Amino acid sequence: MVDRYEIGKDTVQMLAESTASHVGRIATIVSGAVREVTRELGDWATDAFEMRDAASRARADDDRGRC
Repeated sequence: MVDRYEIGKDTVQMLAESTASHVGRIATIVSGAVREVTRELGDWATDAFEMRDAASRARADDDRGRC
């Protein structure tokens, strides 16, 4: 027969294993979200740089046309 201390130990062990599994899954979700947000911010910055360069080229073309 299993005594109450062993039952308690088994319960704590199962709870610890379950907690570790869930924390691992949550960490995977969070790290994926951070990666995606970082990628989006990088794409947004690239768009901003491209728009700035296009505006500079348009101003330069306009200035050449006025001469």
